[in-house]
Amino acid sequence: QVRLVQSGGGLVQAGESLSLSCAASGSPFNPYGMSWFRRFPGKEREFVATITWVRGGAVVADSARYYISRDIGKNTLYLRINNLRPEDTAVYYCASATRPEDYHNKDYDTWGQGTQVTVSS
Repeated sequence: QVRLVQSGGGLVQAGESLSLSCAASGSPFNPYGMSWFRRFPGKEREFVATITWVRGGAVVADSARYYISRDIGKNTLYLRINNLRPEDTAVYYCASATRPEDYHNKDYDTWGQGTQVTVSS
């Protein structure tokens, strides 16, 4: 079973940048793609960004300030948020999908524990 462990959250000031990490364990780890989601209090999770593990790493993000990347050798997914704003404050989750159809349907196999990002103005 794959386990995703997140790190890098915290409290930052508006205008700064922050990088989140999501490290996978449980060999073999060969996802088709991985994504970041976020959840506001009392709300359902919403999509942030995604990247495929193959084919050059196709990338989709809901904001130009969000940059998703991955290090295949480290089995690690990253999210860099630039020019942080108070509205970025949320719990951020990473997720992996093994099958292409699950990835495209956003039906993920494994989720990280979540990490809090708080932006002060």
